[in-house]
Amino acid sequence: MRHTTCCPRPWWTLRMLEALDLAAKLSKARYTAQKSRLQRRLHRLQRACWEGKLATVVLFEGWDAAGKGTAIAKLTQRLEPRGYSLHATRRPRTSESHMPWLWRFWCKLPNWGEIGIFDRSWYGRVLVERVEGLADKRRLEQDYDDIVCFERTLADDRYLIVKFFLHISKDEQEQRFRKLEEDQSSSWRVEPEDWERHAKYDEYHAAIEQMLAQTEGEWAPWTLVEATDRRWARIKIFETMIRAMEEGLVRFGCEVPAEEPETETDDADATGAGPGSTTTRAD
Repeated sequence: MRHTTCCPRPWWTLRMLEALDLAAKLSKARYTAQKSRLQRRLHRLQRACWEGKLATVVLFEGWDAAGKGTAIAKLTQRLEPRGYSLHATRRPRTSESHMPWLWRFWCKLPNWGEIGIFDRSWYGRVLVERVEGLADKRRLEQDYDDIVCFERTLADDRYLIVKFFLHISKDEQEQRFRKLEEDQSSSWRVEPEDWERHAKYDEYHAAIEQMLAQTEGEWAPWTLVEATDRRWARIKIFETMIRAMEEGLVRFGCEVPAEEPETETDDADATGAGPGSTTTRAD
């Protein structure tokens, strides 16, 4: 049985990425105050999900140099290290290429009560392989069906699915590449393949729009992150994670830990606008 997209409109009419405000920023003082509070909250929710036997799968997708790795480092900074796993997705190994394509991801799913974080994920199948001409239309449609079925199966079995896409402009990506290349300690991070993908930015942009539209579902929604300003992006990621875990605990009948009382720093910070006030999601 085919599981088609939940999107009622053709994907090419949605233009989700274009709706983002890439100029969104957050001051350093406001970021520092919010980060500490959100880290504490996330730690408490991690404990609650452990006790409630809820697994959380977190996917980080986005442009090269958009800040995925740093965002993951900040997100996990205060988490209980025994309760989460991190997987950097690369090309399938020879042994993996002889198995059903989602097999290697099934093997890395977290146990109930744990968090599994993927730095890139199964979505490379419908991005890189599409743009590089490695998949025809028929196989691409099957891949989308596989992904939707996979995520729905997990969501029905006490898994919370949180999907992020970190978005930056083509000009911003070029600036970041050049800055990395100018520093001898980071120049190794930019490879010829990165520039080749950069040259195909518009093609990837179209593929990403289709991916977002065809894999959006209430059980696995996308959160689009304006990643020009790294502080803004990190706070938005924290807030989204916290909201998803709180909603998941409620949905599965688990106890949600009480909010901590706000400190004077938190009270002062609350007077300013932040990502929580202008969250942009794919839904």
